[in-house]
Amino acid sequence: MAEQTIEGRIYPIGIQSFSEIIEKGYRYVDKTFFVAKLVKESKYVFLSRPRRFGKSLLLSTIQAYFEGRRELFKGLAIDCLDMDWTPMPVLHLNLNSGMYKQPGGLERRLRSFISRYERLYGIEPQMEDDVVLRFEALIGGIYDKTEKRVVILVDEYDKPLLELDDNPQLFEDNQALLKEFFSNLKSMDDCIEFGMLTGVARFSKVSIFSDLNNLDDISMYEQFQEICGWTEDELTSNFRDGIEELASKRNETPEQTVKELRNYYDGYLFSEGGNRLYNPYSVMKALHSQTIKPYWFESGTPTFLANRIKKEGIEPESLNGVTQSYSELIAVGLGTVNVIALMFQTGYLTIDSYDARRQLYTLRFPNREVEAAFAQNLLPLYVPSINDINGRFNLTSFKDDLYHGDPDAFMERLKAFFKDLPGEDHKESTYRAITYLLCLLSGTDAISERHSYKGRSDLEVLTPDYVYVFEFKYNKSLAEAIEQLYERDYAGRYDKDKRKVFLIGANFIENKDVRRLEYQIVGRDH
Repeated sequence: MAEQTIEGRIYPIGIQSFSEIIEKGYRYVDKTFFVAKLVKESKYVFLSRPRRFGKSLLLSTIQAYFEGRRELFKGLAIDCLDMDWTPMPVLHLNLNSGMYKQPGGLERRLRSFISRYERLYGIEPQMEDDVVLRFEALIGGIYDKTEKRVVILVDEYDKPLLELDDNPQLFEDNQALLKEFFSNLKSMDDCIEFGMLTGVARFSKVSIFSDLNNLDDISMYEQFQEICGWTEDELTSNFRDGIEELASKRNETPEQTVKELRNYYDGYLFSEGGNRLYNPYSVMKALHSQTIKPYWFESGTPTFLANRIKKEGIEPESLNGVTQSYSELIAVGLGTVNVIALMFQTGYLTIDSYDARRQLYTLRFPNREVEAAFAQNLLPLYVPSINDINGRFNLTSFKDDLYHGDPDAFMERLKAFFKDLPGEDHKESTYRAITYLLCLLSGTDAISERHSYKGRSDLEVLTPDYVYVFEFKYNKSLAEAIEQLYERDYAGRYDKDKRKVFLIGANFIENKDVRRLEYQIVGRDH
């Protein structure tokens, strides 16, 4: 076991302070080259990245640079570059902390922020009830006292907006206040050295971005693709000891462990090119706990996203492979929210490929961890009993059925599952979506509407030893489903696959008197 692990000073889980990480000897992946590039080339910057992706640490690093704390950067990339280490006054506003679901919450948070720096710089509060004018006076007062331009860093600017889908009036109030508050970045330009906002979503309707036409959104710039998150080279070079320790516990080679880490936590791409990225938080949790499993549930995801998908009738399985233009991906509003754009910005979807001719991005789930988080948030909206405290539906049993090659048990369990589906007059898409989400939660590779030379299969579920090919019907006939499986040869792609293949025809029968699932399973051996 590595000595650093014994001391507890290897993985800075939950630590977002650059100075603490350096001073206490935690492992740090050097991103200071990007900090140097950013502060040299830009004045006002916006960066969107999913939660737990390193935005707060990035801002802390930028703060340490502008405070002139060069001793913290010894041996790092920026230390070798020609930089100006003159200390500057820094105002750091973290909107991630604060309660915003009640009126006045945002204003209280802003007032607390301003009061702290008024005390720090000995500035007498003016216009105490107007946080917008107080912020303007604070910037000007610091500039006059220090004769130095001010640096303004804002972490998670969108937190006061993200959970207000069910409160349009408060959303509008908060967006109006943010618009006025951040307009100081433009009106006080002569007193400002550098400004940066980070967040998850780019709310186009807030007008903060339209008013701040000097704000450079670098979220999809290829040259800043790696500013947050870790490449695989960064992972293996900085955490080789942790990987070897985990591999030993799992009784496998380090290369096999890296492959599994890649399947769970890698895959994020925010530009047309560059290296794909790992989620730093999840990787550190896996190495620290010596267990590879989904940790994204702990990161806090916007609940209204799942509600929107269900409310708007979006088929969950259709999201994996959806296409969007650049203008669609960067715009998020409340009333006319683009669910796809929000899923991209929150990290549920990432860029899979880019068609330069059509200027379209194809998006997919980045990894298994995100697939599990997506299904975990969405499935209870279809079947509330999934969260039954009595545990009548054991998801582990579904997983065991699929991994042990027992489709009969899986389908029988599915029968019972659908009996608890609330409401009536469902569609084939509802049953298909639930089956798809259950398979995702079971840790399988679930592929919806996969193209073949004769058509598209409804669902293909892959495990290391078995393949399940589904054809779903609704109030039709089971024979029709089986016939389509054979006639269109959906399983033909697995002819040379060593895994056992099951063809499963399913017909959902539903009317005012009955709801039942009938199915037939046909084994396809090689």
